Amino acid sequence: MLRNILTFLLVALCSLTVAAAEGMPDKASTAGTERLGTVSFPVSCAPHVQATFNKAVALLDSFQYDVSQRMFAEVALQDPQCAMAYWGQAMSLYHQLWAWPDANTLKRGREYIEKAQKLAAKSERERQYIHAGTIYYQNDPKLDDGARAAAYSNAMLVVHNRYPHDDNAAALYALSLVALRTPSKTERLSNRMAAIAILDKLFETEPDNPAAAHFLIHATDTPELAHLGLKAARAYAKIAPDSPHALHMPAHIFTDLGLWQESIDSNFASAAAAEKITNAHTDNDSGDQLHALSFLEYAYLQTGRDADARVTMEEIKNIPGTSPEDIANYQTMFQAEYLEETHQWKEAAALTPMPGSYPMMQVQAYTARAIGEARTGDVARARTDVENLRNSFASMQTAMKGMGMWDGGQHSGESLDQLEAEAWIAYAAGKPDEALAKMNTAVDRDGDSTRMGGVPGIPAREMLGDLLLELHQPAEAFAAYESALKASPDRFDSLYGAARAAQLAGNSAAANHYHTELTRICGPNADRPELQEARVSALDR
Repeated sequence: MLRNILTFLLVALCSLTVAAAEGMPDKASTAGTERLGTVSFPVSCAPHVQATFNKAVALLDSFQYDVSQRMFAEVALQDPQCAMAYWGQAMSLYHQLWAWPDANTLKRGREYIEKAQKLAAKSERERQYIHAGTIYYQNDPKLDDGARAAAYSNAMLVVHNRYPHDDNAAALYALSLVALRTPSKTERLSNRMAAIAILDKLFETEPDNPAAAHFLIHATDTPELAHLGLKAARAYAKIAPDSPHALHMPAHIFTDLGLWQESIDSNFASAAAAEKITNAHTDNDSGDQLHALSFLEYAYLQTGRDADARVTMEEIKNIPGTSPEDIANYQTMFQAEYLEETHQWKEAAALTPMPGSYPMMQVQAYTARAIGEARTGDVARARTDVENLRNSFASMQTAMKGMGMWDGGQHSGESLDQLEAEAWIAYAAGKPDEALAKMNTAVDRDGDSTRMGGVPGIPAREMLGDLLLELHQPAEAFAAYESALKASPDRFDSLYGAARAAQLAGNSAAANHYHTELTRICGPNADRPELQEARVSALDR
């Protein structure tokens, strides 16, 4: 799911005690009943706006962009000569990990930066921050989005190098590295590792700084790097316990590492906090709560709690502020995920995208439907839905490019979803060699696929295991499931598939091991039918 569908909600923040001097910040403490972390960003504005400015930065650090912009506007209202208030409003328009600003947003940001320039900040440090903003919002129609982001990152590097003890400059530079989008996986990894090095040090010295923990989670939000963000993930919710995003974001790391109960706890708390805020503010919507529920459903499915997953699907309709468009998108996504994860192929074959759903959700629905049709033997309809899938994917690409969300990292031609669906169609058509070739291509492609801010879905290597089992190759299937579990730990279907494949291959020790693991991870509240076999095997061990 696209991260840019989140709408960040208004949180009434408490004052933060700060130092208003030009020197580097002293530690600030959070007072009051609502907490968003410890932030200190001293500026040379009127002393009475310093606390409000820090509130705005704290919101910006947790990506609550709309609210941070309003808070920076309040600073400008209280002190019209505060140049950094206009810098803050400009930077609140740059949602760098989600979507590039469109032409109108760039124009608005440029207007804020020009106001900041005209006011001539009193300190050189502040002028450097404003200059970095000027570099990003420069009026150059030939500058594409990627080049604009790279230029901003280089400008923030200058600020970071000139003021090495400025935690804010360090965090913002590190975030700019994570935001750089390049087709090269090697370059993306290099940028992330550089960001992690900066943020690790900052998190160690400033453990209550929301930017340190939050940005570190984003920098490590890949299956390969997630273990490097676990400490930050377990800290962020405690740093900013009144932010729904801070309560949810750790679940990205928990999901990568297969820590399902921690993900359930994280998203349950986030959804509850988001609903509380939505009920309290009539101008807010349901974005945070819906996003948390998408991760909650996924975690329930990985722990065999199918009934709880179904209840989560039904909750969509009852969330305050949910629009018909929200319902169409999330119901389509939740249903497709549920039917694929539980292997209900007959029901998946009948799945229809809800009217008004986005192309991305249609891709998910047509993928589930085409695979469901192939796996129930309806090859003709499956081929028709692959064409629907192809068209929806093209529409999704166009929409994402328009929002700046398409980074060029995807392969041209067949999408990953299309390859997987075509592999199952080839299997259903009696072409096992073609089926395996398609699925192996999907496996090779899977490591380079771009997650769109939602749950990762079914790994291609797990699907390869399923296909090999259908082709009566249990030893090869067992190897595929074990490989899938290395990259995506403790997924229900990979554990169950590994146990089943081992059993069919005559490896009873491995079968018992994976049945025991599945039983341990799922716990007593699980109701997935396959668990009965696992529980019997675990008792026999």
